[in-house]
Parts: sequence; C-alpha cells; structure tokens
Amino acid sequence: MKGGIGNLMKQAQQMQADMQRAQEEIANMEVEGQSGGGLVKVVMNGQHELKKVNIDDSLFGDDKDMLEDLIAAAVNDATQRLASVSRDKLSGLTDGLDLPAGMKLPF
Repeated sequence: MKGGIGNLMKQAQQMQADMQRAQEEIANMEVEGQSGGGLVKVVMNGQHELKKVNIDDSLFGDDKDMLEDLIAAAVNDATQRLASVSRDKLSGLTDGLDLPAGMKLPF
C-alpha cells in the first residue's frame, strides 16, 4: 500500500510540473482570429491580451456599425481558438495517472 501512495505522489508531482509547463506555453502562444472572410484579423496571446488588429482598407468607407461588429467577431473567434488550443494542451495531462478505483480528479 505504501508503495502505491508513493507512486501516486510521484505521478501527481510530475502532472503538476507538466501542467505548469503547459500553462506557460499557453501564456506565450499567439492565436489569430478572423471575420468577414479575413477582412478583419486580430492576434491575441495566451493571456487574452489583444496584440494586433488588422483591418482591410476596403472596410474604412463602410458602415461604422458593421466594422465594429466585424472587430468583435474577430476577437471572439480568437478567444474561441485560444480556448480550444488550451483544452487540447491540457487534456492529456491526466492520462496515465494511476488513480485508485473510484478516485477522480479534481479530488
């Protein structure tokens, strides 16, 4: 029994280190969101900070409300892409953790 708990603790420590590494990678990554068929593009980092906005020149003569909607849609697209990438990076971290029967994460 003692060896099982010690092994579980080692696995938990490794999982914690892997989780921290994955969170650092996510914080440093950048994703691009688009709307209007690529007429509006934004770049967002893993901390949800908007780093860049690119608006096609053809949109400046158009309706202000439409441009605002396209910017909002591009930001929302970047947010959704970041969430998806984050989920993918973090989902495999608990695989291989040998928990006792009936025990689930989070505890």
